Amino acid sequence: MKILVAVKRVVDYNVKVHALPDHSGLDTAGAKMSMNPFDEIALEAAVQLRQKNPGTEVVAVSIGGGKTADTLRVALAMGADRAIQVETEAPLQPLAVAKVLARVAEDEKPDLIITGKQAIDNDASQVPSMLSALLGMPVATCVNRIDVNGNSVTVVRETDDGMMTVRASLPAVLSADLRLAEPRYVTLPAMMKAKKKPIAALKAGDLGLDLADRLAMQTVVEPEGRSGGVKLSGVDELIDVLRNKVKAL
Repeated sequence: MKILVAVKRVVDYNVKVHALPDHSGLDTAGAKMSMNPFDEIALEAAVQLRQKNPGTEVVAVSIGGGKTADTLRVALAMGADRAIQVETEAPLQPLAVAKVLARVAEDEKPDLIITGKQAIDNDASQVPSMLSALLGMPVATCVNRIDVNGNSVTVVRETDDGMMTVRASLPAVLSADLRLAEPRYVTLPAMMKAKKKPIAALKAGDLGLDLADRLAMQTVVEPEGRSGGVKLSGVDELIDVLRNKVKAL
């Protein structure tokens, strides 16, 4: 079995980002970057599936500039067997990302494609479904359990109404939710070993795909700051304040 795991390099979740002075985007210069947390979960799940299914190969793929190789090295240290970097300096929107991943999948022919349910920089949650549509594969999103049995996979999905168990034939696309797995800690020896694992490089421009933006960023502004607290004299005044707030909505 072969598992393809898509990982993305994003601003670390502990970093607070701000809008640029001209409101043209976010100021990420010098910000700490790391692997998207949901992609870490997806990768850990793939490594655990390999432990249960000997002979499985885990391939990590990422799209981005030169620094993206650092994220792939972390993926290799976490247990991926090899990695693929699709090189481009241009930020890609979800449809373009799905097209690139689909082309990689056509070449690699994986049995499973696992992604994070969303990237924390844009929270789009669109790539897994778009990817499945482009490849003609079944998709299950927000997965918190995966069981592979022969030529099918059974997963438990988290929904607003509770847990949903579904089964699909392989190959399939899955997206990892928070409770699917707990990513392992990457040790220094693991990082040193990862330097010996291969990272194949592809140029996004050589894939013959239409990756043009369909959307244009208009402006990015900071959310309004929270107003200061108000000390009230008692419950009656609190009720009056709440009533006025409701009427104002």
